[in-house]
Amino acid sequence: MNPSGMSSTSKSVCIYCASSTKTKSVYIDAAQQLAHLLVDNGYGIRYGGGSEGLMGAIADTVLNKGGKITGVIPRFMVEVEWQHPHVADMLIVETMAERKQLLIQGVDAIIALPGSTGTLEELVEVLSLKKLKQINIPIVIVNTNGFFTPLINMLQLMVNEEFMHHSNLQIYSVVEEPSQILEAIAMMNHASINQMQQVTI
Repeated sequence: MNPSGMSSTSKSVCIYCASSTKTKSVYIDAAQQLAHLLVDNGYGIRYGGGSEGLMGAIADTVLNKGGKITGVIPRFMVEVEWQHPHVADMLIVETMAERKQLLIQGVDAIIALPGSTGTLEELVEVLSLKKLKQINIPIVIVNTNGFFTPLINMLQLMVNEEFMHHSNLQIYSVVEEPSQILEAIAMMNHASINQMQQVTI
């Protein structure tokens, strides 16, 4: 374990997603495809520690493939047995704020799958952090079944109404299929390197 209590991996991603037990199969299928892709390409996964819904689909797939997965979960969720019983690397924290901080600490990218208010809160927070230059890693929104289209339109409206600069539409990437994730991460990393070189020059 490193000082934060998180196991180190060569490369890792944080995944935000739902824990609802009523999630439709189209979303479950996409989550499983994403987990397969990430494990096959050597990524460790950090997620919210749950055992149901998209969280459960991600964890079960990674475990079945022998991949690396770390859960971060608040103690009150453990007390009601929401944590995945087979994820050995489970970090228990005291607050939701601490959970959000550790979920993104040291990861190479952040991926948002469909979810409820918690997923939306996490996604908007990292968008704000990146806009304020507090983080500088790829943020990829997986728009399965058009789920995030209203949010994407809202972000565009913020620009249209001049509440946000148009350049901030570049701090995230949107893909329609999990198969597009790795290319999106690579393209955002390339863009970030180019921006750093321009600032240096």
